[in-house]
Amino acid sequence: MPGVPRARQVPLALHSPALSPATWLRGSRRPTWLSDPKVLHTEVLAGLVVALALIPEAISFSVIAGVDPAIGLFASFTMAVTIAIVGGRPAMISAATGAVALVIAPLNREHGFGYLVAAVILAGVFQIVLGLLGVAKLMRFVPRSVMVGFVNSLAILIFMAQVPEMTRVPWAVYPLLTAGLALMVFFPKATTVVPAPLVSIVTLTLITVAVGIAVPTVGDKGELPSSLPVPGLPDVPFTLDTLTTVAPYALAMALVGLMESLMTAKLVDEITDTRSSKTRESIGQGVANIVTGFFGGMGGCAMIGQTIINVRVSGARTRLSTFLAGAFLMVLCIAFGPVVSDIPMAALVAVMVMVSFATFDWHSIAPKTLRRMPAGEISVMVITVACVVATSNLAIGVVVGSITAMVIFAKRVAHLAEVTAITDPNGSTMVYRVTGELFFASSNDLVGRFDYAGDPDRVVIDLSATHIWDASSVAALDAIETKYTQRGKTVEIIGLNEPSARIHKKLSGELAGSQ
Repeated sequence: MPGVPRARQVPLALHSPALSPATWLRGSRRPTWLSDPKVLHTEVLAGLVVALALIPEAISFSVIAGVDPAIGLFASFTMAVTIAIVGGRPAMISAATGAVALVIAPLNREHGFGYLVAAVILAGVFQIVLGLLGVAKLMRFVPRSVMVGFVNSLAILIFMAQVPEMTRVPWAVYPLLTAGLALMVFFPKATTVVPAPLVSIVTLTLITVAVGIAVPTVGDKGELPSSLPVPGLPDVPFTLDTLTTVAPYALAMALVGLMESLMTAKLVDEITDTRSSKTRESIGQGVANIVTGFFGGMGGCAMIGQTIINVRVSGARTRLSTFLAGAFLMVLCIAFGPVVSDIPMAALVAVMVMVSFATFDWHSIAPKTLRRMPAGEISVMVITVACVVATSNLAIGVVVGSITAMVIFAKRVAHLAEVTAITDPNGSTMVYRVTGELFFASSNDLVGRFDYAGDPDRVVIDLSATHIWDASSVAALDAIETKYTQRGKTVEIIGLNEPSARIHKKLSGELAGSQ
């Protein structure tokens, strides 16, 4: 995209999915930013840009959850710092998010803040358990069309979130917004030493303060904290009743947070052309939420917009940028609160609009691509985008899109099972050759493909060109044998591969309704 610097490929300090327990915490080799000043420079500036972008987002999500703005800022600080150490995807940003805020808002409204904190801690425990159970492996079942829909809907949501900041505002917001976008497009043509978003934010802030332009600022979003968070236990009775109240919200938060985090990790893997440990990321998200809960935060997960700023726009590649994003966030709020409060929202909106444009996969909607893409793939992408935009929940869109893709795939594969009949020269044997995959969708029509009355006394069913996947297929073969047996004819099944023979031997004759 014009104006956005290309991200440099930098070796990762921690990305192997198979780390020993010792190296899991300390890292497998020396971090690149310790030996390369250019990497250190990139990581530091990226962390600063992300920290500035986190402030209004965290405050907005606090409002959604119904808590004080400081709670969201504390959560963003503890999430980022903790995940930088224990997470599985370097350079990914985790903080307070809108998805988590939507899940826990009803609990806070109905039962109070103490129950919200307890839910955050329990959600972290659930995420650790799910990570140990291998929930991250389910990412293999997310099709590319869903991933494209996820990315495009993310870009749309990022842009839609900026619309309120661009409507019913003083006229001066629009020239500031235009100037911010122009700086981010043209400044990198001169130099990429300093991230264009940081230049845009600083420049617009200096202009508004020096000239005295009255426009909405970060300070209008809420009061910034003046001290660090203090650890403590949630103010709730430790009873079974509390657990039953909190558990459903905690489980929902754990699932939504993991799905968004793993999808974001997969996206960053593709952007950086590197691998990361999704299991470690799942466990790390749980640890980060537990730490955040004990510090009185509202919890969170991976922040896709800020991650794109960090990785694609700023070029960060290591854990240092994530750690510094959280650290700078608290420093900016506590030590430089009055200065940060004067940052015009137009500057941050310009950054997020640019992120939205850079995130959207424009190739996916190009006429040339749409003409070549199968209709089913396009449908899955559109359904994913529609569900996300309608619900403002990325997790719902991914689930619905994945289910739709599976249904389309099952329907497509079901039609690939073919039965060919061949009569031997002397007419005493009929050979049926079955090709394709046999599973619940394709095997339903299998029973009707045989001529039970007209076939000779001996029938051979050749399955050497197919594979039996489930009990439905075994039941269909049992039904075929039964129909021939009732007419005094014998059936021989040949050509089963080892896995198919194993499931056929185990289930044949044992399935109710197959006779």
